[in-house]
Amino acid sequence: MVTTVQGSIKSVVVEPTPASLAARVADRFLTRIVARTRNGRIAHICLTGGSMGGAVLAAAADDDRVATIDWSLVHFWWGDERFVERDDPDRNSLQSRRALLDRLDIPAENIHEVAAPSDGLSLDEAATAYAAELARFGRSGEAWPSFAVCFLGVGPDGHIASLFPDRQEVTVTDAAVLPVRNSPKPPPERVTLTRPVLNHSKRVWLVLTGADKASALGLALAGASYASVPAAGAKGRRRTVFFVDEAAAAEVAPELIDRDY
Repeated sequence: MVTTVQGSIKSVVVEPTPASLAARVADRFLTRIVARTRNGRIAHICLTGGSMGGAVLAAAADDDRVATIDWSLVHFWWGDERFVERDDPDRNSLQSRRALLDRLDIPAENIHEVAAPSDGLSLDEAATAYAAELARFGRSGEAWPSFAVCFLGVGPDGHIASLFPDRQEVTVTDAAVLPVRNSPKPPPERVTLTRPVLNHSKRVWLVLTGADKASALGLALAGASYASVPAAGAKGRRRTVFFVDEAAAAEVAPELIDRDY
């Protein structure tokens, strides 16, 4: 069954394993980029970290369509970043580069990374600089671009990006980017996009695997408070899709699963 949430179509897509899920999401991802750029339109893409974020990009890298896309029309951003050096394994952008971005014929200026400590900016200044970079690509005076696709991972606690449950950052609506200190998940310092930016995306794709995510997925689908379960507040303007494996889907009612998307 497909439901509608505040004008956005919301659905759950299930694959048997993390590997088959990564392949399916990668296929949909490249299909969307091809459709978006076919007539010369710009595609802004928001990436996520985590094992599935990397797995999806690695699966995309092996697709023959990668060589046919005009990557000069694609811009990559991140929903959050760990405030660590660019060569630190914890860095989301490093993971994305290794999985896909460094294999693309794409202008360097189309890859929009959050500053690292060695760039000479403080955590607050890094957040401010990223907000200014987003604003450069906002249309009609908007403070950020509309992402064609925004990928989000979901933690066992229901967090998305670096918006954690019952913290002030998840309720902020008057800023595009925030510094995060004392994160409940290491490393402690991060930079995150806010809910208004994430939810301005045309499509929000939440990708999660494993039995430890089943409870968070169930709460998100049940309409829990976004302050306590941030994933429940993630929604694209056109479509919101939860891509999950069978282990994570343990608490999903069969009628909520979209078998055609």
